[in-house]
Amino acid sequence: MADDPIPPTIEWVGDRVRLVDQRRLPHALDLVDACTVDELCALITTMAVRGAPALGAAGAMGVALAHVRGESIDAASDQLIATRPTAINLAWGVERARTATDPVAEAVEIARQDVERNRALGAHGAELIDDGSRVLTHCNAGALACVGYGTAIGVIRAAHERGKHVSVWVDETRPVLQGSRLTAWELDRLSIPCTILPDVLAGSLMAAGEVDAVVVGADRIAANGDVANKVGTYPLAVLAHHHGVPFYVAAPTSTYDAATPSGADIDIEHRSPDEVVEIGGTRLAPEGVNAENRAFDVTPVALVTAYVTEEGVTRPS
Repeated sequence: MADDPIPPTIEWVGDRVRLVDQRRLPHALDLVDACTVDELCALITTMAVRGAPALGAAGAMGVALAHVRGESIDAASDQLIATRPTAINLAWGVERARTATDPVAEAVEIARQDVERNRALGAHGAELIDDGSRVLTHCNAGALACVGYGTAIGVIRAAHERGKHVSVWVDETRPVLQGSRLTAWELDRLSIPCTILPDVLAGSLMAAGEVDAVVVGADRIAANGDVANKVGTYPLAVLAHHHGVPFYVAAPTSTYDAATPSGADIDIEHRSPDEVVEIGGTRLAPEGVNAENRAFDVTPVALVTAYVTEEGVTRPS
């Protein structure tokens, strides 16, 4: 929407892809153009654009780039999918555009549908949030993770728009700090009260009775209901289960992967250890010390209270 305080994360502009450079937030709201598939893949890999639904649109627009440039769509598809293996929406968006008669029109339609679906998802999820709720969220599953509006933050946003007084605990989300850099930036623009906390504080807040619900997004949901999401989600689910706090997963139906039986079958992306041992180019650890950087973890279906999609709210059987 034109009056939305958060601009579209990604859009097709003539013969190129224009996106918000999320590496620059919260210090600067900059836009960057990708004119080739190589340029778009580099922006995906370096997380200038990230978040499962946004990657679905990016994948489709990458195919559209190959189409308008007269390049091999199949080669572009393989290149795009290889950039981020865990988020199923990327491959979903690529496949939709690859098999379309007009890849550009299909990519634009995927982007339009994303915002529409997220608004529907948010409306369903808002029913789960009581007035006065203190909601904890992890990573960034807001407008910046989508083309617009958001999934987990879309649920909170919809509750806020209905007049419910909601406040948000925002996990900083190490190592790349998507919570403190991106989610807090979004919530501030939406005038939704929020407080950033170190990831390790979540358990103490739940023990003190200061968390009423946990709402997270997802990068892939397996056929059995297991959820792959930003690393750190699984311990939150364990803590929520222990303390009797509802744990909600908000994601569009495009994030469901019927071809993956369970979380054990999900390919977990490993990223550079530099993201762990450095912040803003400053090294925090001794030279030569190893670091492990798994970008996602898997939350078993048994720890999920309910799933929220554009079709409604469902609970594990």
